[in-house]
Amino acid sequence: MGRAALKPPRLSPPKLGPRLQRAFRYAAEKHAGQTRKQSAVPYLSHLMAVASLVLEAGGDEDLAIAALLHDVVEDCGGMPRLREIRKQFGVRVAKIVEGCTDSFGEPKPEWVERKKDYLREVKHADAETRLVSASDKLHNVRTILADYRQDGEAIWARFSGKREGTLWYYRALSNEYRRRNPNRNTRELELAVMELERLVGKKNQKRRDAQESTKEFAKKKSATSFRR
Repeated sequence: MGRAALKPPRLSPPKLGPRLQRAFRYAAEKHAGQTRKQSAVPYLSHLMAVASLVLEAGGDEDLAIAALLHDVVEDCGGMPRLREIRKQFGVRVAKIVEGCTDSFGEPKPEWVERKKDYLREVKHADAETRLVSASDKLHNVRTILADYRQDGEAIWARFSGKREGTLWYYRALSNEYRRRNPNRNTRELELAVMELERLVGKKNQKRRDAQESTKEFAKKKSATSFRR
């Protein structure tokens, strides 16, 4: 079936060696000082989480390396960085990193157009790229869920797409991942997106109900005052 077709999760672990350690150091160096959106959480934690998800879903060392490096091109130097990755870690890793990148320079294109372009790219990506990409998005949505449970609607100020755009983007990605080459993490992403949609819808419904109750109370109060 070719390299692009992912094998089922192994009963024996993949060989992980000095290349993975070198990729970790490379990612830590390039992302030094960066944090997750408006937080004190080191950005490296996200890269480690994505690599973990890839390995848990059956990925090998190259896929784990690509997971560690998946944001280096977009956030740390553009095309020169991609050429560096190709030279240091090989063509296969560089191809996956390129497939996980939605912007190759500054200034970045407008947010909606950038995300629409990436959705079009994902449709044609191979199974390996889709696994790393889905793992990235899965960790993102799980983080959004945890933050939403803690901070509620205030979290949307952190995102360029705000609430509506963010929900649209992850729903569109989840639908696309399910369409072709599904894997363990695309299924988990679907569950996470559904839970986020449920929580946001539930909280917004409560707010609408409260607003309606306030309006109804105001109407009754006004009517009572008029009769007096």
